[in-house]
Amino acid sequence: MRKQPNSRMCFICGMDNPVGLKLAFHEVELGVVETNFTAPDHFQSYPGVLHGGIVATILDEVSGRAHLGDPDQPRIVRTAKLEVKYRKPVPIGQPLRAVGKAGPARGMAVEGWAGIYDQAGTLLAEAKALLVDSTRAASDAERQAIGWRIEPDQ
Repeated sequence: MRKQPNSRMCFICGMDNPVGLKLAFHEVELGVVETNFTAPDHFQSYPGVLHGGIVATILDEVSGRAHLGDPDQPRIVRTAKLEVKYRKPVPIGQPLRAVGKAGPARGMAVEGWAGIYDQAGTLLAEAKALLVDSTRAASDAERQAIGWRIEPDQ
């Protein structure tokens, strides 16, 4: 299992973002990424339920991170289309797991899948993503400028 880098101010992974989720991602096998988290109260929609926009945002992030690969020469993808299926309410205040899986690539287009599961392993929400490969060679200085680094586990 390999920990992935975080950027400084990203809403999902930015450890310096005071209003962000501060999620840590691990590549559990090539093309498969996971994060474990508990959604805080201030992201709720209906009482006890994570807002659907936050659910979609997490699914978006984890589907793209499945394509990251080597953190020293990351493959950066951007979302072109995201199709979300909300299967059950995603609870706040309970441990959750998000999984992203890299799909096939066709030229600059790549596919991804993501799901959010509860503690019992029930799939609560999932998404299919169409992503565009926008990788460019980033220098060490550029990665440092956005705070692209492996954060210690907390």
